[in-house]
Amino acid sequence: MRGFILRGLRATGPAVLCLLAALGLLNFTAQAQAPTPRRQQATSVPADVRRPAQILRADTTRSGLQRPRSGTAADTSGLVRRGTSPDSLNVAAGARRGGVETTVKYAAKDSIRFVVGEKKAILYDAASVNYGEMDLKANRITVDYSNNLLTAEGTQDSTGKTRGRPVFKNGAETYQAGRINYNFKSKKGKIADAVTQQGEGFVHAEVIKKNQFNEIYGRNGRYTTCNLEHPHFYINASKMKVIPGQKVVTGPFNLVIGGIPTPLGLPFGYFPSPSSTRASGLIIPTFGQSTDRGFFLRNGGYYWAANDNIGVRFTGDVYSGAGQQFGGWRGQAEMQYIKRYRYNGLLSFEFSSRPAERLLQEDGVTASGAVFRQPRSPKTLWLRWSHSPTPRPGGGRFSASVNAGSSDYNQQNSFEPRRFLTPAFSSTISYSKQLRNAPINYSLNLSQTQNTQTGEMSFVLPDATVQVARQYPYQWLGISPSGKFYEQLSFSYSLTGQNKVTNTQAARQLTGVPLLGGTNAGSVIPIKLENIATLLRNSQTGLRHDFQIQLGSYNVLKHINVSPAISYNEVWYFKRLDYSYNPVAQAIRVDTTTSFNRLYTVSGGVNLGTNFYGTLNRKGTRKIQAIRHKVTPNISYQYAPNANPDYRQSLNLPLGTSLDGQGRLVDSRIFSRYEGFLYGTPAGQRQSQVSFSLQNAVEMKVRNKNDTTGTTPFNKVSLIDGLDFSAGYNFLAVGPKLSPLSATFRTQIAKKLSVNITSSFDFYQRDTSGVTIDKFLFDQDNRRLTRLTSASLQLNYQFNPAQNPNKKSNIPRAVAPVNDPTLGNPNPINPYEDYVDFELPWEMTTGFSILYVDPGVRPSRGTYVRTRAFTTAALNLSGSVKLTSNTRVGYTTNYDFINKNPAFTSLDIFRDLHCWQITANWRPFSGYGQGYFVTIAAKSALLQDLKLNRNRTFLNY
Repeated sequence: MRGFILRGLRATGPAVLCLLAALGLLNFTAQAQAPTPRRQQATSVPADVRRPAQILRADTTRSGLQRPRSGTAADTSGLVRRGTSPDSLNVAAGARRGGVETTVKYAAKDSIRFVVGEKKAILYDAASVNYGEMDLKANRITVDYSNNLLTAEGTQDSTGKTRGRPVFKNGAETYQAGRINYNFKSKKGKIADAVTQQGEGFVHAEVIKKNQFNEIYGRNGRYTTCNLEHPHFYINASKMKVIPGQKVVTGPFNLVIGGIPTPLGLPFGYFPSPSSTRASGLIIPTFGQSTDRGFFLRNGGYYWAANDNIGVRFTGDVYSGAGQQFGGWRGQAEMQYIKRYRYNGLLSFEFSSRPAERLLQEDGVTASGAVFRQPRSPKTLWLRWSHSPTPRPGGGRFSASVNAGSSDYNQQNSFEPRRFLTPAFSSTISYSKQLRNAPINYSLNLSQTQNTQTGEMSFVLPDATVQVARQYPYQWLGISPSGKFYEQLSFSYSLTGQNKVTNTQAARQLTGVPLLGGTNAGSVIPIKLENIATLLRNSQTGLRHDFQIQLGSYNVLKHINVSPAISYNEVWYFKRLDYSYNPVAQAIRVDTTTSFNRLYTVSGGVNLGTNFYGTLNRKGTRKIQAIRHKVTPNISYQYAPNANPDYRQSLNLPLGTSLDGQGRLVDSRIFSRYEGFLYGTPAGQRQSQVSFSLQNAVEMKVRNKNDTTGTTPFNKVSLIDGLDFSAGYNFLAVGPKLSPLSATFRTQIAKKLSVNITSSFDFYQRDTSGVTIDKFLFDQDNRRLTRLTSASLQLNYQFNPAQNPNKKSNIPRAVAPVNDPTLGNPNPINPYEDYVDFELPWEMTTGFSILYVDPGVRPSRGTYVRTRAFTTAALNLSGSVKLTSNTRVGYTTNYDFINKNPAFTSLDIFRDLHCWQITANWRPFSGYGQGYFVTIAAKSALLQDLKLNRNRTFLNY
């Protein structure tokens, strides 16, 4: 073969040598990235080698070739076109374009060999060719310009191992192969022993052909989501077609696991292979069997990518039933939306229709013997909506959090423990805005609460609030601040209006007096269209005005802060209650009349507070350097005059034992005209109350043994976060004037154990019926200062040895290779790693709570049973254990020592098998989800149905 070889040209990185020598020969344009070889004289050229064509520098391509002064130079290579044009590069204006349409870049680590006669270039060792969107890397690349063909392959080293296997990139597509042939003019190629990534999946094939539409045809192919060279599993097919970014279609296929062919397969295969962008497509359902409704297909449907901001998913379940009876269905429509820098949200509507009775009995094939849960309603629905805005200065804020629907929906259809176990849900839709250049802000709220166990629901439609921020009158007058007392005078105002509708009707009764149409128990109005009028009559509407006047804050005796204040509150109601006595029924009749009513109260008070400290300092370099006790006492006085007597109605009833002036038996009663209304009724009596509180905190200063720079020589450690007491005394109260004493203790030990104790103490005696009387416990024969009425203890501790990085079990160790979507082999791990250390990282959170309530007076008769003092004593445990780097066990459990039963216990097991995973859950005790499930499945979402399930849960009974 006639040609010439350039060797020994190397660069400091991967050396780059561009084929400038071929610029005048091969009808293409190349960029030089290495020094131009020096031309040899004709006398030094061997006889069997042709003289090379003229070599051009990179700057000569801009102005064309330098023409010879006279005549046309002889074409010694035989490559220059004969004719009138001497332009051997064919780059002159108006000339015909060659086969190569853009710049070709070459690079080789070892050398490049040009076979001029055959119009070929051979690149050796770490070679690369870049042509437009095409990039090719291999240990050996051959460029054949006569046929517009690229050939790439690896080379074998002295041990026989192939190095530098070709990696071919064409736009977003990547191929790894044993040998590649690619026509860069027709953009067709043939690839042997190819591996390419399509979305989350990988395609292996013995031979791949690529056409000009970028479609791929494979022979003896394998499709898998495992990124290893020898995958753990794959779908084996003799023929397949790949449309990048869309799908993979195969002929007859079977599943191969661990290199062992299985009989699992189908006559054809269809595997979606979406690109990085969102796309619409089918959602393949999962299948299973329920013991009460037969076989099912679950969560199948369609995903619609409407645009870049909205995605909609339609899914549903269908049950086969038994015999001629249909098992029912469930549908869900979910829309997720997002607009960058504005808002994001999720809207979901679910509907379920199921038989009212159990279709399959215990003697059926699928029966488990469990108790069937009778549904309250065969048709249920549920609505969820969450909307979160991005805060913007000066703009309004609209947000929503809605969870509402049929009371029985979550108990019959939900897979989430949180939704199943939650007895009450709440919803809120709100809009708020701060007015620009004004101290006014307003908000509008729509809220709803729902108890799924009792069926009680309440709606606040709407709840409107307008607030005026604190204003200082001296600023209105344009007075410059100078520290005068009147500069602290300020006021604020807020207006709140509500309209509350509830389906709950409370018990209608009066203490000791018969009520016409009264009831001893409450009732729930079903939410139906025909009950709208009843619900509206049961609504409550009101407006509340709050004025707060701050008279300032002053220091007395340098250390005592005095803050006087005055408040005025006014409530508007649009109906009231009128009471009358019916002599025929000998009962009280209550009428609701429509009218405008103003209820106002005025109160004033003053607050005195201060702080003082007690400190114990220790000399020397002791570990505990100082202890400090902080005490915060606070005393406040509040006064309120008598309320308007129109708020109450006095009625003389001929039902008592007292005699009036005419000798008639009467019973004088006072009834509130606004009992049970939205904002209640103002207190009828005057108030003159003194309240006090005492807060304590203890902390110590500990020397920091880890400080070597002297910047933080001491650390502060809290011993007691809070030891607080509070009580009050009302001088004008009728009956007991001293309110119960409230005590709270809070601390944290070693930053892991938190202790919280609350208690309440009463100072007064009780009669035999348990009613508090106006006599102190200190005045009885068996003198006592107080009586404990209620108390609670809450302990929480976190065991987390992973927080100590020096422990042997917490030293970072090699983990199994993750199944990342990248070509190539992961680094191998130490197979003996799991046998080195038996100290396993783990964590556990424990909580213990106990509640005490005064059981009342001791029984005076044998039939009276005293209630239990300790109503709750529960232990909660949750955490996880990392058995190996790939295996984790999680648990959640609790136990009530009073009722002697576990409320909820769950054991979770997870095992990572690289491209597979095993998940298991076991709930051994009765209640929500009693049973188990085990799933072995591929991790990729593309093959979500490639799994094996074994389960027995509450949905399967």
